[in-house]
Amino acid sequence: MSNSATEPRPLTEATPTMGEVIVETRNLSKVYRDFWGRPKVNALKALDLEVRRGEIFGLLGPNGSGKTTTIKLLLGLLFPTSGEALVFGEPATQVNKNERIGYLPEESYLYKFLNAEETLDFYGRLFKMSVKERRERIAHLIDMVGLGWAKRRQLKEYSKGMTRRIGLAQALINDPELIVLDEPTTGLDPIGTREMKDLIIDLREQGKTVLMCSHLLADVQDVCDRIAILHQGDLKELGRVDSLLRVSGITQIQAEGLNAQTQDEIRALIERSGAKLLKIDNPTTTLEDLFLSIVQDSEARPGRRARIEK
Repeated sequence: MSNSATEPRPLTEATPTMGEVIVETRNLSKVYRDFWGRPKVNALKALDLEVRRGEIFGLLGPNGSGKTTTIKLLLGLLFPTSGEALVFGEPATQVNKNERIGYLPEESYLYKFLNAEETLDFYGRLFKMSVKERRERIAHLIDMVGLGWAKRRQLKEYSKGMTRRIGLAQALINDPELIVLDEPTTGLDPIGTREMKDLIIDLREQGKTVLMCSHLLADVQDVCDRIAILHQGDLKELGRVDSLLRVSGITQIQAEGLNAQTQDEIRALIERSGAKLLKIDNPTTTLEDLFLSIVQDSEARPGRRARIEK
């Protein structure tokens, strides 16, 4: 990773062209049962969402909201109680679709007595990559995640942040079309966090599709095109980040060399004063405030979609 990654990279305001649907859930529900087969936890309730090729999609929610259950259903690690989970247009239970997916779990379970090169070589063999392919891919990924200086150290000597980076490299070894990231910035320092977010944005620019979960709302706000907020198994909000955070009813004006005046006179005043109008738009709240308000509204009105002022 280059040092330039320590500076935040602004996202372009242009909306990327979204392609075909990569991930789709239709009325997806999951009920966990006890030993006697009785319903114990209704973990996911009639979830409907789509993730399209080339976007970064954020899945948010407090603990127990259904995020991990959703990911496991999409990876085919769980079977739905009802509804459908489709990945690349096929049922998520089809094992062969996993060849096109990269997955970084919240906790990376890697062999601690292997070094970085051996770890990636092991996973490359699982995908039946040739020796030449593995060698080239391993060198590229280790350089990409900034671990060239530690590539021959055993993973048991790695810090949590370093383990996170090699875990991401492992998730990308097969050059996947869909990358599923669960808490990708866990254990990273501020510079590492910025580099990770830049890397996620780079994956989108390469045409990859990214589905990520995170409790760090600022990270999601920085990189995601769209988000879904879950609470107690229900979908509470779904949409583009910029649209969800926009505060209607309040006008924000940014101008260069301009003193505040009434809105009715502002354009004429700018023209007369020679000042330059930079922006007239709706201000935005933060993703953290939106998230908390949705959870609070959900607790006050269980079973209903959040009522957020637009």
